[in-house]
Amino acid sequence: MTGEHQKLALLLFCAFVALTLAITLWAGRRRHGSPEEFYAGGRLFTPMENGFAISGDYMSAASFLGISGLIALYGYDGVLYSVGFLVAWLVVLLFVAELVRNCGRFTLADVVASRLRRPQVRFAAGISSVTVSVLYLVAQMVGAGSLVALLAGGHTGTGARTAAVAGVGALMVTYVVLGGMRATTWIQIVKAVLLLAGALTLTVLVLLRFHGDVGALLESAAGRSGHGADFLAPGLAYGGGVADRLDFLSLGIALVLGTAGLPHILARFYTVPTATSARRSVVWSIGLIGGFYLMTIVLGFGAAALVGGEAVRADDPSGNTAVPLLALDLGGGAASTGGTVLFAVVAAVAFATILAVVTGITLASSASVAHDLYATVRRSRARRRGVRNAGDADGAGAGEVAVARVAAAVIGALAIGLGLLARDLNVAFLVGLAFAVAASANLPVLLYALFWRRFTARGALWAVYGGLGPAVLLVVFSPVVSGSPDALFPGVDFHVFPLQNPGLVSVPLGFLAGWLGTVTSAEPADPVRHAKTEVRALTGAGAA
Repeated sequence: MTGEHQKLALLLFCAFVALTLAITLWAGRRRHGSPEEFYAGGRLFTPMENGFAISGDYMSAASFLGISGLIALYGYDGVLYSVGFLVAWLVVLLFVAELVRNCGRFTLADVVASRLRRPQVRFAAGISSVTVSVLYLVAQMVGAGSLVALLAGGHTGTGARTAAVAGVGALMVTYVVLGGMRATTWIQIVKAVLLLAGALTLTVLVLLRFHGDVGALLESAAGRSGHGADFLAPGLAYGGGVADRLDFLSLGIALVLGTAGLPHILARFYTVPTATSARRSVVWSIGLIGGFYLMTIVLGFGAAALVGGEAVRADDPSGNTAVPLLALDLGGGAASTGGTVLFAVVAAVAFATILAVVTGITLASSASVAHDLYATVRRSRARRRGVRNAGDADGAGAGEVAVARVAAAVIGALAIGLGLLARDLNVAFLVGLAFAVAASANLPVLLYALFWRRFTARGALWAVYGGLGPAVLLVVFSPVVSGSPDALFPGVDFHVFPLQNPGLVSVPLGFLAGWLGTVTSAEPADPVRHAKTEVRALTGAGAA
């Protein structure tokens, strides 16, 4: 890329960073150090504001860069990601939004703990939430590295990628530490508006290039993809054999069920004052997200038609740079002013997307560390010393917030390291792994706690660890980590699990483990506790 690309993209990116830092400082002056302010922004946001913020949280680098890249490379099979991400919101709307808002306070573990008052259960849910959040963060870091590589003309080495990923990590920690949920929410709103505007502009330009003829767009995409008619038919990415077809099914299960278990999405329902507001927030987000994912399909096929599958693959084998390359072509090419401006705008919007999403995820994961892990250990130690109501002691809330800020820095450092290790993987694919873990560990315990009368503490522990353990182990022993040229460690081969996404196996195992733990539990279920949870979930009586 030319120097003009780099300068203009850097200027626009710096402008966004300056704006978001101003928002963070403004929000930081308004915070009072209480957990409710830091974790939930005082619960003062309207459904429309929260709907835009949810959309900003959900429309990540995986959506903007990864999905469009997969469609540009694999056509029909890549569209599965767009469809799966969108359909998942129906599960959230029907089964999760209002109930989570009524039963919880700040985190997923709050919902389970409202039914099962066992510190081990809260601790297990916190561990699972942190694991999912770190996996999701890795995908955003990989996207940041890919953008820097493109801005540097594809000649960047490990040093430039490391600097980019470290810079993103430092900014996200700054946003969380200084601004908490209030700053994070407004950053998400600004980012959602920018991303939707950028995607809409590119979509209109693609359709104008083909005079509004979608058929001509698809025909051209198939012709330049290098795969011909197979590009528009199922099986290009997942049709090589039985394992590929099972991987396709596994991915679909993970995408559709995983959203309802994502910690940073669940945390959004606590920023509004009532359960009705939570449901209306989801309705807003479905409209915004639905329109966006329809646009990613046009952008993916547009990149295949105008840039060409081989050019996309040559620039980045995983397809993460398909949309910036498409913007360059739509603007008039590498040597044109229009191409330079449009490319720079898209690159800046993509960076803004990464920054905003990682901020939300970091806040959710640091909240789990402080509110679920640290607070549980602190209460247990206090009880052993004979101190009652340790959680209500003076300064406990402020101490918890301080731990959350430290946890944000630690989680940021971990995400940076893992992001550099996974730098050659597609970001949408990495997010698919995070969704699989969320659907395997978080969703079973959440649904059982809300709807199953017989559910016990033992069942909750088995559900979390019975889904989390297999999901992580299956990924470790899959072709994602070893045994293939695109693996994290291509030089070794210790994979024994044939599928790249573990959802097909780990999600049923999570539900099965929760059922088995419950029916074999020596401790009977508490019908009174279930009745209270049911009333609270359905009516909001006693909700925070």
